[in-house]
Amino acid sequence: MNYDSCKILLVEDNQLNQKLLCLSLRRYGFVIDIADNGQNAIDMLHQNSYDLILMDIMMPVMDGHATTRKIRELEQSTGRRTIIIGLTANTLDADRERCLQSGMDEYLVKPFNTADFFKALEVVGISK
Repeated sequence: MNYDSCKILLVEDNQLNQKLLCLSLRRYGFVIDIADNGQNAIDMLHQNSYDLILMDIMMPVMDGHATTRKIRELEQSTGRRTIIIGLTANTLDADRERCLQSGMDEYLVKPFNTADFFKALEVVGISK
């Protein structure tokens, strides 16, 4: 898959982070929808299909780990698997491991630069 046709669901409760990420990523041709919490993300996934989910870890209503586990559970009935990259300010190896254990495919530490983002995309199989 290449990223000039990649549809992203950004799950992020912080409006400033939403705006910054959207401005940065739309320049590269990404199409981005926003959910401000995990429950809204689940609701949006029932109505839309995404190539990639950028999942904040610390959110109200349903955190990123619980949301990812719920998405993976729902995917078992659809046969479709969406790539999920966790976004967190936590930098410990245990935090990365927890993201992967909850079903995320990769993990980025906020704030991240575009080079880090594109490296994560390569890891999960999305390229230019």
